[in-house]
Amino acid sequence: MTGSPQTHCPTLLRILALIFSLFLPLNIAAAGLQLAPSAPPVAQAHRLETAPTLDGKIQGDPAWIGVGTTSNFWQTRPDEGQPATQKTLIYLGFTERALYIGAKLYDSNPNEIIISDSRRDADLDETDSFQVIIDSFLDRQNGFVFGTNPAGIQYDGQVTKEGTSVFGSGGGGFNRDWDTTWEVKTATNDKGWVVEMEIPFKSLRYASATAPVWGINFQRNIRRNNEVAFWSPLPRQHSLYRISQAGTVEGINVPPQKNLKVTPYGLAQAQRSNEFRGTESDSEFGFDLKYSITPSLTLDLTYNTDFAQVEVDEVVVNLDRFSVFLPEKRPFFLENAGQFSVGSPEEVELFFSRRIGISDEGARLPIEGGLRLSGKIGNSTNVGLLHMRSEARPGEAPENDFSVIRLNRELKNRSSLGAIYVQREGDGSFGGIDKRDDYNRTYGIDGRWGIGDEIMVSGYLAKTDTKHLNGKDHAFKLKAEYNSQKWFNSIGYSEVGEDFNPEVGFLSRSGYRKAEFLIFHRYRPKNWWGLQELRPHVSYKGYWDFDGTHESGFLHIDNHWEFKTGLEFHTGVNFTHERVDEPFDIIDGHAVQPGEYDNEELALVFLTNQGAPLSFNLHATVGGFFGGDKLSLAPVLKYRIGETFNSELSWQYNSIDLDGANGDFDINVGVLKLAYSFTPKVSLEALIQYDDRTDSVATNLRFAWLQTANAGLYLVYNEVDLEKLGANRNRKELIVKFSYIFDLL
Repeated sequence: MTGSPQTHCPTLLRILALIFSLFLPLNIAAAGLQLAPSAPPVAQAHRLETAPTLDGKIQGDPAWIGVGTTSNFWQTRPDEGQPATQKTLIYLGFTERALYIGAKLYDSNPNEIIISDSRRDADLDETDSFQVIIDSFLDRQNGFVFGTNPAGIQYDGQVTKEGTSVFGSGGGGFNRDWDTTWEVKTATNDKGWVVEMEIPFKSLRYASATAPVWGINFQRNIRRNNEVAFWSPLPRQHSLYRISQAGTVEGINVPPQKNLKVTPYGLAQAQRSNEFRGTESDSEFGFDLKYSITPSLTLDLTYNTDFAQVEVDEVVVNLDRFSVFLPEKRPFFLENAGQFSVGSPEEVELFFSRRIGISDEGARLPIEGGLRLSGKIGNSTNVGLLHMRSEARPGEAPENDFSVIRLNRELKNRSSLGAIYVQREGDGSFGGIDKRDDYNRTYGIDGRWGIGDEIMVSGYLAKTDTKHLNGKDHAFKLKAEYNSQKWFNSIGYSEVGEDFNPEVGFLSRSGYRKAEFLIFHRYRPKNWWGLQELRPHVSYKGYWDFDGTHESGFLHIDNHWEFKTGLEFHTGVNFTHERVDEPFDIIDGHAVQPGEYDNEELALVFLTNQGAPLSFNLHATVGGFFGGDKLSLAPVLKYRIGETFNSELSWQYNSIDLDGANGDFDINVGVLKLAYSFTPKVSLEALIQYDDRTDSVATNLRFAWLQTANAGLYLVYNEVDLEKLGANRNRKELIVKFSYIFDLL
């Protein structure tokens, strides 16, 4: 073990004093420019006599003749508040069926346009790109994002509560895995590139107004300049998701919503394993149904739900004793997922959809079906109802019914107030539990209060109801944030009782009081070694049990050095505290013994230009670890050929010496990702993972030929080789799945 907390106090005070002394001159030197115009812009949509021909050629198309344009984009980076370096013209039109968005993106050097990927929902940050966000309720908090790049990819997602800042705020988020039906075509020419989007009204949600006013904003990225520009200007701390500062579009006459879609699927599967002789085969059939009860309220039904096409989880190295969060990837649970989100992301989540249809060990459990009613009543009340049933699996899980009720009322200035109820009811067939006792319920309320443009106060209060757990079964959090162009500061306090048990939620640890703060500064020097931005910051989070014992602490002092070329360094130091009351295994045969551990570690992050065909990242830490030492290296090498071939090789190396009877050991995890796009709708992807803790190799191959959204033909091959766990654990699996969306209304 290293020194005590008292030993570190003088050192910490000196470091904190140095950090704060740096903040003051930086703040005085910063001379940020004022954005213009001061008022958000307004655009007019035009009724089109005929629908445009989607070919990426606005010029000469009779449908666009006479349609006015809007322009004037303003930089967020590299030169905040300045006009965009290239001209952009936006056309807005509509028919009885769809909204049409055209864009001429002029470029004085079209040969230098960067296109990094052509797969659906590929990252638009590292490519020239164009995006639009539509706030169809004008609630200034939620919206739909549609984007593309010169390859013509489809990129779509849902924004809830203005998304999330880099450090999280108020439970909002961006759901890129949400997919809907729409079309886009692009074309390049000697003047730049052109975009034409067709977004059916039935793919949106909106109030039943005759001629509504919608919130809208556009973003253009010019990647070779690291340039990001917006139609409605935004300060540096915000992204496209800042809907409260979006512009507006007037004059769209939306039709009465008629929407009935049925998506049946058929699946054939063959599996070979040493657990049985020969090959086992199976077939499945199911369907999803979507019906718009009103233009703003949608009913989704699913029967015999299957997620065979979903990418497998990546291997995670867990070096502590707390639960690891794995994200939801299954399409049915992704639509309006943000409306069901209450709690602290990846720490305390009152509802976590991965608890449905997945066992505690990660095995798939068959889902018989379910329904979801989600959307808005009026312009400001969000409603979410979900009910699902999963089948029993002997020895793993009982038959379970899952129910969620979520209500959320949006108020002025980014504020809201909501409540949630989550329930699981089992049949008592697992664990020797009486059916009357096989239940779990969670109750919660949450809210946000926006003060001006820069302050947000948020929090939640929750309680669970589980048989035989009647002690401290509460949880709550209160957090305040200040987010300006130069500063992002926050302070928070939370509690989670020992008996708080959200079985249909996520809980990383229980039985604690937590205090946290962050002081984060943004500084953009004028002419200083090619630097784009400096971000010195200090953060802390500490955990205490209800007797006042300090269980965990993490003090982080860092600075980000971002250059205009795309090069970036993070240079930091961490001070950690861990109290261990019971031994736990990091890996088999290597346990951390009880005691109090105070350690320091250096942290380095290095990133080259991520928009280049060849790029490299490195995350490294070195320092103390539970009384011993640890060296962690996580290099990532990316290489692409044009927009069709992308590859990524990553490695996680951990060398640990516990400085005791357990000795030293290494952990290695390797991941190789390969992707080839034949067209924006036809792709082949491979995910190969190696884990030396089990000497295992897992391969996931996916061929996708999409019709629209996530429907189409999928061929999936999975192979797992678990040598250390015995030959009987090796298996191979081939899946063919086809689904098709029938648009009946």
